[in-house]
Amino acid sequence: MDFLPHNISEYSEMYTSGESPLLHELNRQTHIRTTRPRMLSGHMQGRFLAMLSHWIKPQNILEIGTFTGYSALCLAEGLIENGTLITIDNNPETNAMARQYFEKSAYHSKIQLLEGNALEIIPTLNREFDIVFIDADKENYEKYYDLVIPILKTGGTLLADNVLWSGKVVEPVKENDKETIALKRFNEMVNRDSRVENILLPLRDGLMIARKV
Repeated sequence: MDFLPHNISEYSEMYTSGESPLLHELNRQTHIRTTRPRMLSGHMQGRFLAMLSHWIKPQNILEIGTFTGYSALCLAEGLIENGTLITIDNNPETNAMARQYFEKSAYHSKIQLLEGNALEIIPTLNREFDIVFIDADKENYEKYYDLVIPILKTGGTLLADNVLWSGKVVEPVKENDKETIALKRFNEMVNRDSRVENILLPLRDGLMIARKV
């Protein structure tokens, strides 16, 4: 998943602000208690999400794909006083863990976790968002994008994780590799969309960043 040499990654993390004790605990517990801990945003990407949120000072954030709540906690750091983060996930087991850490955090009153199908929930959200973070099932990235662009504020920021997919997007793709095919289509879709300007940042497993113009 990481594209930089290990020693460069270690050096970069060494000179990146550290995790809070709560995030460090969540990071560790995710590796102990879940079968796919690599789904966690982690230290470097988490600090990037937090810094971006601090720059934007959002009123409303939408996250599609909660996992154990690490990225939501990072994004919540930049919310203004009465700001809200809505995060959606359909996995009751990881949702229970996320809720546990949301309650422990200083942002517990600002985070709302909705359990269910994001494709069904998003159309019911009656608000605009300053930040949208897509980090869920890859085959539906295009559908999520179509749903959230209309409710992303002009000047708002959309982020989509794992868009390099361990480098598979630049390799020959097998016909049955639906996730890689979907991510390649998604990247092309964003790049062609005149409603946004975008950059694909090779951070961790690739982060697509788009600003609605």
